[in-house]
Amino acid sequence: MGEATLQLEALTVDLGSRRILDALNGTMKGRAIGLLGPNGSGKSTLINTLLGFYKSRRGSARVLGCDINRDRERIRGLVGYMPENDAFISGMSGVHFVRYMAEISGLPAGAALERAHEAFYYVGLGEVRYRKVGEYSLGMKQLAKLAQALVHGPQMLILDEPTNGLDPPARQRMIHLIQEVKRTTEMRLLLSSHLLRDVEETCDEVLILKQGRVAGICDLEAERRANRKFLDLETVGADESFTHRIAALGCECAVLNGGRMKLVMPDSVEIREIYRIAAEKSVQIRKLNYRRDSLEDIFLKAMHENGAQPNAAPAAAAAREVAHGSL
Repeated sequence: MGEATLQLEALTVDLGSRRILDALNGTMKGRAIGLLGPNGSGKSTLINTLLGFYKSRRGSARVLGCDINRDRERIRGLVGYMPENDAFISGMSGVHFVRYMAEISGLPAGAALERAHEAFYYVGLGEVRYRKVGEYSLGMKQLAKLAQALVHGPQMLILDEPTNGLDPPARQRMIHLIQEVKRTTEMRLLLSSHLLRDVEETCDEVLILKQGRVAGICDLEAERRANRKFLDLETVGADESFTHRIAALGCECAVLNGGRMKLVMPDSVEIREIYRIAAEKSVQIRKLNYRRDSLEDIFLKAMHENGAQPNAAPAAAAAREVAHGSL
């Protein structure tokens, strides 16, 4: 695939006297990167820094191999940006607004207008392209923002909360468009969302921020290939011999108080084998919960494993809020 999609090199950003991003490090090579974190974790600041709107205090980052401090103009030509907040000129028709954005991105006037029409048809707004953007519904405005991000044929799309405020059908339409871009083009994607489900459905790598620091980087494709199974057991009569037999199957096993056990099972092991060993060892299984690993598990683990800080309780509450948004 060539150069990494995003590289963070001790990236530190201050706004006024406040540190927003604190020595971010990491390399992400996936086609589609999800950017996750509670409110106030630094997601929008990172995006604005990558685009050159904020300067780094220390360190740097690379977007498609381009340094954000030295190659700002080149990055803006390579990237299409769909902002979270509306930034329309409301008196313009949709197609003329997108044409204007294409010209700002460097396309000649004639080519910009032609590409603007194509972009509107691509996102499904061809019939309303001459209406004023100020008259668009919320869903239409989100699609128009996607059209202006795509119009100049960028090598990378940065999408900030692309499904924000959308009802379920409109959200699904947006997700399908993002999936189509990923499937049918060579564009890289950086998608910031507070909905885990959006990231899980579109991305293959995840960068998780917490209080301005990297809380985790996860290769979702590797997690999906691992296809691990998780069991929570409540048992009576379990001893070390039972645990050893379970471990011999290739399971990771954690024994808790009160006869509780947590197992991570390889895909080749069936749950009935756990029951078979329990019967042989005269162990009662009072309760069994089964699930697959999910992005919610990965996210919550990142939130709770990165040190107790002064505002850790609000961060944990925000983590639960973000996680529940995926249900």
